[in-house]
Amino acid sequence: MRSELSLTRFSMEHPKKVAVIMILMTIILGAFISLIKIDTDPENMLSEGEPVRVFHNEMKKEFSLSDMVVLGIVNEKDPDGVFNPDSLRKIHELTEYIKGLRWDDPENPGKEMGVIERDILSPSTVDNIESGGLGVVTFEWLMNRPPKDKEEALAIREKSRRIPFLNGTLISEDGKAVCLYIPLTSKDLSYRVYSELKKKIATFQGDEQYLITGLPVAEDTFGVEMFIQMAVSAPLAMLVIFILMLFFFRKLILIVSPMIVALVSVVCTMGLLISTGFTVHIMSSMIPIFIMPISVLDSIHILSEFFDRYQATGNRRETLSEVMRELFLPMLYTSTTSAAGFGSLALTPIPPVQVFGVFVAIGVMLAWLTTITFIPAYIMLLSEKTLENFGLHQNHERKPSPMTRMLKATQRLTFNRAKVILAFTLVIVIIAAWGISRIQINDNPTKWFARSHPIRVADHVLNEHFAGTYMAYLALQPMEAKQDVKGYSKELLSRLSDRSSQLEADYPHAQTVFKELERFTRESTGKVSSQEELLELLEEFVSEKYDGTTGEESFTWEEASLFIDEEKQMGQIFKDPSVLNYMEGLQEELLKSGVVGKSNSLADIVKTVHRELFMGKEEAFRVPESRKAIAQSLLTYQNSHRPHDLWHFVTPDYKRTSLWIQLKSGDNKDMDRVVKIVDEYMRNHPSPIGLQHSWFGLTYINVVWQEKMVKGMLQAFMGSFLIVFLMTTILFRSPLWGFLAMIPLTVTIGLIYGAVGILGKDYDMPVAVLSSLSLGLSVDFAIHFLSRSQSLHLKYRSWQETSRVIFDEPARAITRNVIVIAFGFLPLLAATLMPYKTVGAFLASILVISGAGTLIILPSLMRIFSKRLFVLRPAMGFSCNCALCLGSTVAAVLLIAINLYQYIGVGWTTLTWISVIATPLLAFGCGFVSRREKCKTY
Repeated sequence: MRSELSLTRFSMEHPKKVAVIMILMTIILGAFISLIKIDTDPENMLSEGEPVRVFHNEMKKEFSLSDMVVLGIVNEKDPDGVFNPDSLRKIHELTEYIKGLRWDDPENPGKEMGVIERDILSPSTVDNIESGGLGVVTFEWLMNRPPKDKEEALAIREKSRRIPFLNGTLISEDGKAVCLYIPLTSKDLSYRVYSELKKKIATFQGDEQYLITGLPVAEDTFGVEMFIQMAVSAPLAMLVIFILMLFFFRKLILIVSPMIVALVSVVCTMGLLISTGFTVHIMSSMIPIFIMPISVLDSIHILSEFFDRYQATGNRRETLSEVMRELFLPMLYTSTTSAAGFGSLALTPIPPVQVFGVFVAIGVMLAWLTTITFIPAYIMLLSEKTLENFGLHQNHERKPSPMTRMLKATQRLTFNRAKVILAFTLVIVIIAAWGISRIQINDNPTKWFARSHPIRVADHVLNEHFAGTYMAYLALQPMEAKQDVKGYSKELLSRLSDRSSQLEADYPHAQTVFKELERFTRESTGKVSSQEELLELLEEFVSEKYDGTTGEESFTWEEASLFIDEEKQMGQIFKDPSVLNYMEGLQEELLKSGVVGKSNSLADIVKTVHRELFMGKEEAFRVPESRKAIAQSLLTYQNSHRPHDLWHFVTPDYKRTSLWIQLKSGDNKDMDRVVKIVDEYMRNHPSPIGLQHSWFGLTYINVVWQEKMVKGMLQAFMGSFLIVFLMTTILFRSPLWGFLAMIPLTVTIGLIYGAVGILGKDYDMPVAVLSSLSLGLSVDFAIHFLSRSQSLHLKYRSWQETSRVIFDEPARAITRNVIVIAFGFLPLLAATLMPYKTVGAFLASILVISGAGTLIILPSLMRIFSKRLFVLRPAMGFSCNCALCLGSTVAAVLLIAINLYQYIGVGWTTLTWISVIATPLLAFGCGFVSRREKCKTY
């Protein structure tokens, strides 16, 4: 114990030096907080090189797609909904205002950022597509000006209903609402646009309801409000903790010290994070709320023991030395186990979660170091007079407090009814296991807001009126195959010969022209590496010949040019009628799911234009039977005011297309269901040419990173669970005691996650993260309880006597910790953001359940197995010098290193087997050698 006593002695002998060092450290690291860089983009939960993210960005660029803010205008009072002159006038005015939401880009001088005007979807900016006669289509603005009367307003509604792309997307089928889709140059501008829209909307009066939603604005708004919530909730929680400590210890100047420790730990940790170049992400912004309860725990243990003992000695130095002698190792191990729990998050495949885990672990150890140095120093800086009335008084035994009476009753219960308690615990654990089997992994960024939040309300209302505000995109393209240029050339020559024979009767020069073209084809085949290159060369050759000839021969070269154009179109697979019909079938299958409200594709554009080419007849609303007719429909569409819209659905070479899918929910489970439907459809219905599909879009990106995070955290938790077991085994020099220390942790996790399953709450990001906190806090109380039980049993030699003493000072310290932290974080339940509510509820639950498990289940187990537990074995700590004890400690470090090495690439299978085999072997070996004569202390 020399090292810990030396550290404590230095703090007590040089309190001013300790205070100055801590102040300087806080100022230096705190200064870096001013350099904070905030990143609220959930997409950054994936690394930049993550394949799904790379593909997502490639597709956005290839199809010229942008992240959008959705603005809905609803009128429930007017019988015609929003299709009345006044509502449409406001919609037109809003559209014109939105066009001007552009600002200078500070990072790119000379460029602007903000709304992409040409891609705005609004009644004012889209075309009405109508027939102008047989074979003629007219394109006119749907609402180039606000309507003058009711008839004009209703005409706009009827026109938009005839266009599949608009019906259910731009206008609601019931006519009560219109949605404006506002594309942005960058999605991190969504909150700025959201704020500007609210200012403009505030100038309107009338019956309309204005609703703003969409994943980009939900995510960006959450990021902004999260920091505001942190600034309000964290201090409020600490205020409650402060009041509770004041109630217990009744000495204002003394209980300031744990608050200082919490503040220093948070400031230094965040300063260190920012100084090392990390941005503050959604995850790392929650570091303070996790560090604060953990940093206060050890302080409360010290103050509680000091409170109970000070009056007996009246000497600060003597009392502190005694308290630190007993608490140093338990506090060290509780801190290291908590750090191990959070540090294990570095093994998850999510960069912000890795940063979160590492820096919370650093913060925990920093809090421990600050606690064991600053708290003794702070107490020594106080005058003796200040502590006159501090601590339990001599009449305490004659007038025990309600807490003392409760703990004495608990002691009698656990000693006399141990079997009943354990049987009841077993029943609860079985029920919890059933609840865990019902857990549903799911998340939705929109649900991070309270139900009353404007974004959550907008999401609910608009998804009732429209086909869905959550967009997912399905990219389709032919399966990659190695191009055989020689094989294609051979087929091409055969078709050239056939075309020559067909034209010979009408074109005298057909044989000469096509023979020359065949010769050039043979010469060029060996010079190119792809079919496309060969056709390009042939097109250039034919063009030169056509320009250099006249008369009938030029007509023949013109026919050759048409032949080459047909060959090029054969590679444009999304002009193939069978492929478009296949896509149409897939869209129909998606609509049957009940999750997809609507989908839009290239086939819808073709069918709409084809109908108007045939004078708007409904029977013509279909995919044409020939490539030529499809090409004609697409060419006609390019005469519209928005021809660029076509390239949102297909690439110019017609070799890749995107299917737009509108979902009514952003829940992961719904997106997963859509993915499975598409997989099953394409497996059971082979496409005509062998298509392959890939997903992109924010809705799908969220599914990927959340699934990786949940799985990664589960794996990290299991690994850290084994590491904590090994550490407690080394601490107590016995695998049995190590196992005992894990009981409250296991019960706590079981009950909490069992409740999650039984209550039907989704297993989402906050719940997953809190599993690490449950590990650290749950094992904390168990280590304190068991370590004090060991040391006290050395003195009393009987569990009956030991339990009576353990339920005095040690149990009071644990109970005070439970009450202070559990009640201290209940104010988070009043937060407007759901993750903060979850953190508040879970923190309180973790503390209460783990505290109850420690004070009820552990003593019951120790009552039943006291003879087995208290045998010849070493005391806790490093008083024993056996080689295996030291070796086991080294092994624990090596096992952690193996976990870290796994992150580089060994794989979870290797890690799992190493952990599962090595941990119990090391624990058993340590316990076996501990019973050797040279290790025993009894």
